[in-house]
Amino acid sequence: MCGRFNLTATPEQVIETFHLHRLPRYEPSYNIPPGQKILTIVQLDDGSHKAVNLYWGLIPHWSKDRKISSRLMNARAETLAEKPAFKTAYQQRRCLILATGFYEWLKLEQGKQAYCISPENQSLFAFAGLWEYWEHDTETIYSCTIITTAANELMQSIHHRMPVIIEKQNYSNWLDKHASLETTQQLLGEDGYQGMRITAVSDWVNNPYHNDKNCLN
Repeated sequence: MCGRFNLTATPEQVIETFHLHRLPRYEPSYNIPPGQKILTIVQLDDGSHKAVNLYWGLIPHWSKDRKISSRLMNARAETLAEKPAFKTAYQQRRCLILATGFYEWLKLEQGKQAYCISPENQSLFAFAGLWEYWEHDTETIYSCTIITTAANELMQSIHHRMPVIIEKQNYSNWLDKHASLETTQQLLGEDGYQGMRITAVSDWVNNPYHNDKNCLN
């Protein structure tokens, strides 16, 4: 799964890496939990890409209650085309969720050990995501979820699931609204973890209200 991540790049780095013209309101964060707005990239109707802030925790357009979002912060890659909560978004509303690292916890007899998984060169990368819009009375929420898959060799020692990372050369293909199911499934199956490293960090990051450089130490 993916329940916490960080995005510590400067606005200038984000704009340059993802070839953007501008960003919405954005501040680097060392500890991002579900229930916050997070920086993502979506494809517009004209085919262009735009950075937007989406609420982390998907709310399907048909849901009668926004509280469902707490159960939909992640989506399993294996069942995206079948699950009612994700099926339409998978077909029409895929997104990139920007990050510089994410956290996972290994259960030990004496408690939990936190780890940060990040690129060796500290560069930006992107999770595979889905987005949705939800309207109820006068309220409209744009939300998203991070797609996960079975852990690879790197991650298996910590957890049996991991977020899907889309490789840079495949960003446009993943966002393309006209991409075939075969293409998107292939992208979900590729290993975007080349050059990633796992670093043990202190339990400071365990508290979602802690948001500073100590989360990386």
